[in-house]
Amino acid sequence: MSGPLVIEVVTLFPRMFEAPLAEGVLGRARGRGLFEVRTRDLRSYGEGRHRVTDDTPYGGGAGMVMTPGPLVGAIEAAREALSERGPQAVLLDPQGVPFTQAVAQRWSKAEALVLVCGRYEGVDERVRAFVDETVSVGDFVLTGGELAALCVIDAVARLVPGVLGNESSPRDESFSEGLLEGPQYTRPMEFRGQKVPEVLVSGDHARIARWRRRQAIARTLSVRPEVLEALPLTDEDRTLVAELKAGRRESE
Repeated sequence: MSGPLVIEVVTLFPRMFEAPLAEGVLGRARGRGLFEVRTRDLRSYGEGRHRVTDDTPYGGGAGMVMTPGPLVGAIEAAREALSERGPQAVLLDPQGVPFTQAVAQRWSKAEALVLVCGRYEGVDERVRAFVDETVSVGDFVLTGGELAALCVIDAVARLVPGVLGNESSPRDESFSEGLLEGPQYTRPMEFRGQKVPEVLVSGDHARIARWRRRQAIARTLSVRPEVLEALPLTDEDRTLVAELKAGRRESE
């Protein structure tokens, strides 16, 4: 089966997704049917008269833990609804592997995703057996997985063909080739004493490409050196890195 990417979100707070996904690029793309986002209200899978979805942790401790029954019921229902698309179920959790641009690119080619939003002190460990992947959007803790899910939706959906007006944009931005993106400039040519680098208005496209590559490497080395160490670099790149490191040591 083919068709636009469908993302189904399992959440206690479906309304958190309404306004963010109705605005801007994503809102227009959804309106054109380029991708679809649905929410599945976890509360409807809650247990008892009060639709309970959490309980105190075994062994004691602060806070509440999301119980497995409602979560697994919602995950299975979402999988069933999207069964013809072979959905991947993903738990948003601080204990997951880092969500990266490479993951976003992979998921943008999928037919369906089920994003599961945790809450409170976390989810019952047994829920993990019912998802395919667990990801974290950063080394920090949120009140719930909803904001993390919105980050994932934005990062994934913008890579779907047709969502961005300029199809070359995803190829040129941070992390598309592993590097952070270098500096960008637009009009005016001078702003409060700061001028646009001459190379960018030279019309020499090869020279501009070399400058941008050097700037991307320099910024990555400065801000995220661990990212640079994992990338395959050309001889010219390695020479530049050595020069930048030498210059840094001289200034210290």
